[in-house]
Amino acid sequence: MLKFLPAIDRYILRLTIVPMFGVFVLAASLLTLEKMLRLLDFVAVQGGPIGVVFKMLATLIPEYASLAIPLGLLLGVLMAFRKLATSSELDVMRAVGQGYGRLLRVPYMIAAVLIAINVALVFYVQPVSRYWYERLDYELRSGALGASIKVGEFTTLKDRMALRIERSEDDGRRLVGIFARVSNEKGQVLSISAKEGAFLATSDNPDTIIFRLTDGIIVQDMGGKTTPRVLSFTRHDLPIDLPAVERFRARGDETREYILPELLRIGWGDTAEADRAARVGSQASFNFRLVEVVMMLLMPLLAVALAIPPKRSTSALGVFVSIVMVVAYHKINQYAEDYATLGRVDPTLALWVPFLLFAALILWMYYRVAYVPGGQAIGALETAFSKLGKRMRKLLRRRPPARLAAMAAAE
Repeated sequence: MLKFLPAIDRYILRLTIVPMFGVFVLAASLLTLEKMLRLLDFVAVQGGPIGVVFKMLATLIPEYASLAIPLGLLLGVLMAFRKLATSSELDVMRAVGQGYGRLLRVPYMIAAVLIAINVALVFYVQPVSRYWYERLDYELRSGALGASIKVGEFTTLKDRMALRIERSEDDGRRLVGIFARVSNEKGQVLSISAKEGAFLATSDNPDTIIFRLTDGIIVQDMGGKTTPRVLSFTRHDLPIDLPAVERFRARGDETREYILPELLRIGWGDTAEADRAARVGSQASFNFRLVEVVMMLLMPLLAVALAIPPKRSTSALGVFVSIVMVVAYHKINQYAEDYATLGRVDPTLALWVPFLLFAALILWMYYRVAYVPGGQAIGALETAFSKLGKRMRKLLRRRPPARLAAMAAAE
């Protein structure tokens, strides 16, 4: 399928694709699992259906993908060039006239495809998916998704009814050991105990359900005026009004929910409807998303600069440094966006000055590796970590105490 590519390009593509997809899967899995634990705990506390956890995780996939794609591109190219460097294949390629610019042709083809995907994610898919996440969160908190009654605990329904169920059978279709306390506007209180019960839907009013009780007793407190009345029943239907759920807000209440045309219209348009706060917030959000995408153009250069270890060394320090640099830059951008949204600094300066500084650092690191003979982008760090490693090995190879040495000699 890729026979139109030269053999060297197919080889670099194969070396890059495998670790790149591995990083995609690993990063997305770690982020998803970490969020899943929080959502499971949140849904359990709110008493909602377990299926909503997977719906909320699905809405977060575009956000996680926009973070995993640049990291995957960086580490994929880094691992490919590191393998070429440690196996001396890179020296052979350069000796026959293949410069870094030629070797980076395939990584930049991959980068172009990933940039197009990331543009679609951060400017269109991610804002909409974020809105749906907030909507699911709101519906879960408000009870629109259905609330479960916890067994063995008192549950308050609409501040007028307290309900406790001893145990649940048949997946909740049969409730055993029921106690309910219901009050009305006249100050009367009904204390109801029943052997069994079940919830039934009503066809005429979707906002009301019927709690059908079987074999129980009702104690009616008349508010202290007369003696409470005690009634026994074989079957009693108790209507329960479901809490009213307000409609969730429209999309666009937050700047991160705007898609690209909306950001441009609010941030730079002439419409009078956008106030200053909305205008500044839209500009900050647009610049934040844009610099995150444009930075991907420099990921192959950073990967090459950190992939080449010193001669006769297999140090993987560059992998660690690359992850730290990308994560730190992302956090700086987030802080700059938040700071610019407050109106304390121009959004363009807040987001593009760190980008220019980071880009200058990457270009310098790449220049050191590509054009300076024997140059190293992180040579000082490599030397420091090498000395630290030697000291650690010396500490681990210390002579054992005299008592242990004597025991070893006796054996």
